[in-house]
Amino acid sequence: MASNNVAQFATELKMPPDVLLAQLRSAGVDKSSASDPLSKEDKEKLLDHLRRSHGSGEPAEKKKITLTRKETTEIKQADATGKSRTIQVEVRKKRTFVQRDDLVASAPAPAPAAAPVVDPAEQARREEEARRQAELIARQEAELKEKQERLAKLEAEKAEQARQAELEAKRRSEEQAKREAEAAAAHADKAEDESRKKAEAEDAKRAAELAAKEAADRAAATERARQAVADEVAQIKAMMNAPRRVMKAPEPTAAPTAAPAAKPKSAEGTLHKPADKKPAAGADKKDDKKGDKKSIKSANVSSTWQDERNKRGAGGPSKGRGNSPAATGGRDGWRSGGKSRRGGHHDDRESNFQVPTEAVIKEVYVPETITVAELAHKMSVKASEVIKQLMKLGQMCTINQVLDQETAMIVVEEMGHKAHAAEADDPEAILADQGEHAHFESLPRAPVVTVMGHVDHGKTSLLDYIRRAKVAAGEAGGITQHIGAYHVDTPRGIITFLDTPGHEAFTAMRARGAKATDIVILVVAGDDGVMPQTKEAIAHAKAAGVPLVVAINKMDKPGANVERVTQELINEHVVPEAYGGESPFVPVSAKTGMGIDSLLENVLLQAEVLELTAPVEAPARGLVVEARLDKGRGPVATILVQSGTLKRGDVVLAGSSYGRVRAMLDENGKAISEAGPSIPVEIQGLTEVPAAGEEAMVMADERKAREIALFRQGKFRDVKLAKQQAAKLENMFEQMAEGEVKNLPLIIKTDVQGSQEALVGSMQKLSTSEVRVQIVHAAVGGISESDVNLAVASKAVIIGFNARADAQARRLAEANGVDIRYYNIIYDAIEDVKAAMSGMLAPEKREQVTGQVEIRQVILVSKVGAIAGCLVTDGVVKRTSSVRLLRNNIVVWTGEIDSLKRFKDDAKEVRAGFECGLSLKGYNDIQVGDTLEVFEVQEIARTL
Repeated sequence: MASNNVAQFATELKMPPDVLLAQLRSAGVDKSSASDPLSKEDKEKLLDHLRRSHGSGEPAEKKKITLTRKETTEIKQADATGKSRTIQVEVRKKRTFVQRDDLVASAPAPAPAAAPVVDPAEQARREEEARRQAELIARQEAELKEKQERLAKLEAEKAEQARQAELEAKRRSEEQAKREAEAAAAHADKAEDESRKKAEAEDAKRAAELAAKEAADRAAATERARQAVADEVAQIKAMMNAPRRVMKAPEPTAAPTAAPAAKPKSAEGTLHKPADKKPAAGADKKDDKKGDKKSIKSANVSSTWQDERNKRGAGGPSKGRGNSPAATGGRDGWRSGGKSRRGGHHDDRESNFQVPTEAVIKEVYVPETITVAELAHKMSVKASEVIKQLMKLGQMCTINQVLDQETAMIVVEEMGHKAHAAEADDPEAILADQGEHAHFESLPRAPVVTVMGHVDHGKTSLLDYIRRAKVAAGEAGGITQHIGAYHVDTPRGIITFLDTPGHEAFTAMRARGAKATDIVILVVAGDDGVMPQTKEAIAHAKAAGVPLVVAINKMDKPGANVERVTQELINEHVVPEAYGGESPFVPVSAKTGMGIDSLLENVLLQAEVLELTAPVEAPARGLVVEARLDKGRGPVATILVQSGTLKRGDVVLAGSSYGRVRAMLDENGKAISEAGPSIPVEIQGLTEVPAAGEEAMVMADERKAREIALFRQGKFRDVKLAKQQAAKLENMFEQMAEGEVKNLPLIIKTDVQGSQEALVGSMQKLSTSEVRVQIVHAAVGGISESDVNLAVASKAVIIGFNARADAQARRLAEANGVDIRYYNIIYDAIEDVKAAMSGMLAPEKREQVTGQVEIRQVILVSKVGAIAGCLVTDGVVKRTSSVRLLRNNIVVWTGEIDSLKRFKDDAKEVRAGFECGLSLKGYNDIQVGDTLEVFEVQEIARTL
């Protein structure tokens, strides 16, 4: 809203209308009320008037800068109930800087003379002297404060003593007066006692005078002590306020302009009597004298002989540092004198060494693994101190033991130093340059499709129909236990398929398949629906962020129901395209071939949408899909090339394994020379079996590849060893808390890396609090003699999964009684181990009541004890049974039967309705009317 009157303009300016009217009148604008109109000219007149009244008519130059700063912090406070609340604290700071013209105008112009050159040693000495002066001042101030506190305390004590003396004198005088009054009243009638009373009064008076004199002497002594302390404080203050002597460097003199070729003549003289020097032209004699003796002494007295020897060794006894003798305090002149520092006077020499007054806090950079000795060296302490600290933390270590990074950092912090996680100085940094292929041209590539789903839902059969091959027939038990990688040439293009196993033990394989894939084909049986591994496959695909193509298989069966399967998949958030989702649902049959073309068309359509590209001419990078140890060919790895071209003869680095590609085969076993993006190949020539899922890349230099591989091997070994050692104490405490835990040691040898990973994971899941599976060793390859020897030492059972023992290993196992089990189906291996662990479980004990006995008569027999005459009212009583003695339905005793007789003959058992006599083992407190409950303890085998 525009301001048309005085009131509106005052509202915009946030000021009262009366004040605005007064300012307008002073500016020459005649306005009487707030409703008067106000024009633009009136506002300009008011502005000119205000400028003239507050300074020049023109806007003043800004000479003031205001800086504001705001900091917001949070404080977490917990109340009595344990709930925590957060309080935000905002701190605002404002600082204004004003330029002062008078200071700027009065500041003298700096002299154009060049700054004097100061020797670094002289500069260090001056800084050390300044630091010592600061420490001396701080110490004197602390002493002054302590003396003032002591003076105040002494004055308080003296005042208290004077007060006590006055009170004591007053008390004595009062007591004396009281005694005098009593004596006067008692002996007033006796004249002979008057003289005695006068004498006593005089004695009391003298005692009072003596007490007063003593009090006065104490007060005088207190005053003298206070005055002495005050004088001492005044002297200290005067000394503190006195101007301190500042040691200044001598004024620089003009350097001679003579040619530097002539060698300067050495000055004659000693430290205490330097040779006379002629003053330079234009220099004052006083300044020359000042820089002659005092500057030499101040520059050299506090230097050590070791510093001078080092300087002479660096520049020679007669060579200077390029500084003039005046600028360095005559140091070069002293060096070239007749006497050396070693043979000259050394009474004035001081030592620069100072005993440390506080602990030195070090910045310790801790790598991933470090030994105790190396950690102690980094902290400049003895290794025994580090071992003591580890013992306090509950870990027993030796000087050469390897610590992990977390434990080492805790020890460093506990010992008062600052710990930092050191960046790994590994050779893998060179991989960063080879990691990007941005400068290579990207071309379209074939999609990588992973077939996932529940076990026995027809994944491999569907892939067989696409490949026109029978792969499932070669799998043990008809289930896939490896990752199969194949590429298929279709009329619409090339597609690479990864077939993953559906058994629950192969979770890691499915995760690797989803990681390396572009599209996932989710196979669901039309007659079975969504199963646990189907849900897991959906989760893996969503976590990897890849699109899903659902293939509803087994549509040739009568029980197939597409609507039910679709509804179950919708419940798992997989919505078909017909319902507005993103996943195409295709009914197929791997037996008749129904819907296969439509499935491939949907896969290629998804690939076109993704616009998959990869560089072709770049060094190859890929993923290790599977790896195994072949007896004749050595380590063999199946690699899916993701970018670049892999050629025979390339140097490949895969995890901690490296090597040159000696042979390269496709999925059909045919030798090929190169493989482009999205093509799976099987390579030979690696040094060891790589871990499945590792990244494989081609290196330009075999030496660099070997260096990185060896570094990874050592790093993995050190980290694993450190974790094992750190967990020993915890495991010991757990076993002590849980009791004795039985272990089933196993040695697992498999044909491929993925099967080993799945089998080890499944075995470890069988562990309970009572029986635990201990994997002594797990590797890829056949069973060898070393495996049998390890089994003998650890008393382990060897499990061969698609792996067999050679003749030497079999003979050694038979000779030492080592059990070797062979399996080719993962179900059988898991069931057998589970049965073995069930046999190791302690049996469950259950009590079963077998009879009831009523005691009707008690007979006491010497040397035998109490014999009970009983009637078996229910069940049967056996000689070997256990009994409970019940008295008024309360258990009094539990034990065993000592003897059981029927009349005079011993009996093995007595049934209901018959009488018998019995005695209890070690118990004779039997009464008529008691009841015996007969029971037996049965042991029942437990299962996992």
